Amino acid sequence: MNEAVADVIGRLRPDIVVKGKEHESRFNPELQALERYGGQLLFSSGETVFSSVDLLRKEFAETDYRSISLPHDYLERHNIGKARLEALLQQFASIKVCVVGDLIVDEYITCEPLGMSQEDPTIVVSPVDSTRFVGGAGIVAAHAAGLGAKAHFVSVSGADASREFSQAHLAAAGVQASLLADDSRPTTLKQRFRCKGKTLLRVSHLHQGAISTQLQARFMEYIEEASQSANLLVFSDFNYGCLPQAMVEKIIPMAKARGLMLAADSQSSSQVGDISRFKNMDLLTPTEREARISTRNREDGLVVLAEALRQQSSARNILLKLGEEGLMIHAGNGTSPDWLTDRIGSLNSAPKDVAGAGDSLLIASALALACGGTIWEAACLGSLAAAVQVGRVGNTPIRFEEIRQELD
Repeated sequence: MNEAVADVIGRLRPDIVVKGKEHESRFNPELQALERYGGQLLFSSGETVFSSVDLLRKEFAETDYRSISLPHDYLERHNIGKARLEALLQQFASIKVCVVGDLIVDEYITCEPLGMSQEDPTIVVSPVDSTRFVGGAGIVAAHAAGLGAKAHFVSVSGADASREFSQAHLAAAGVQASLLADDSRPTTLKQRFRCKGKTLLRVSHLHQGAISTQLQARFMEYIEEASQSANLLVFSDFNYGCLPQAMVEKIIPMAKARGLMLAADSQSSSQVGDISRFKNMDLLTPTEREARISTRNREDGLVVLAEALRQQSSARNILLKLGEEGLMIHAGNGTSPDWLTDRIGSLNSAPKDVAGAGDSLLIASALALACGGTIWEAACLGSLAAAVQVGRVGNTPIRFEEIRQELD
């Protein structure tokens, strides 16, 4: 087909036409056709890397479900059918959950590598795009809402733009958020600078001091109100001062008196953090490292470690997170001779971003227990939720349909 280039442009109406640099000082018949509708004519030597923002953002939106598999041997050992797991999943809609803990905003800054600095041995990059997500305890509440539960989130934030961002995105996720503004601290912001699918640098903007006693009193009022109609209360602690010990010791007996099921996760930064401070939980979900920090036990095996943490915290069930090796379940009915253990391997063979695995495991397992599921069923659904979450980059709320799709 022999069609004039100006006619082709008028018919296709591209936003941008790129020509070689050698054409820049010549007559370009495309220019007049582009100017008619606002298109652009650019010239390039071919050395500049043009990155499509849409292509970059697909990393955050797309999940490869082909790398996820169910633990069939585990299901057979505990006589768990997929129909039973789907029935529990359907019951999530009947649960009202109150999530309490630190609000975090996660920002992923995608960069283009420019090379090594000539002045000093520093890698130089140029930011191309930035994507923000609600993280911390906020994403735990958003996961709960995405899985069908009615979620109420109680936390502390700064009086800043990150607070406004969080409120808007939590509302869009279906979460009722009660955020207590604290002028003395920023909303915790964690930035990850990424290049070609790898994280180069993390920068955290935060304040780790405990909230004031005046704010604690107001915080307790928020929690008491949110927990009045709840079935489940979840602590999602990052040790940034939102949950001082004195307040934790008031929340737990209040929730127990109202008959709420209790679950907790406490992430430790360096040597800071003690998940055993959350006493009498129905579910604890520490990493091996967090369990060893709490028990000061660096020598014993995993079963002995989990039992030591159970005794120290008086927890009913412990899901010990083992990273790429999966999960160890330490479960029982409250009497020492009946405690049992089992393992679930990692269900996603090609994880993209493991940062949100623990949050999704925590809430999916806790919801399953609140619906009357066994710890074995809860651990399976929690592991499946974690497998879906690590299959994409960033904290996107888990959806009910994603888990059901894997079960089907």
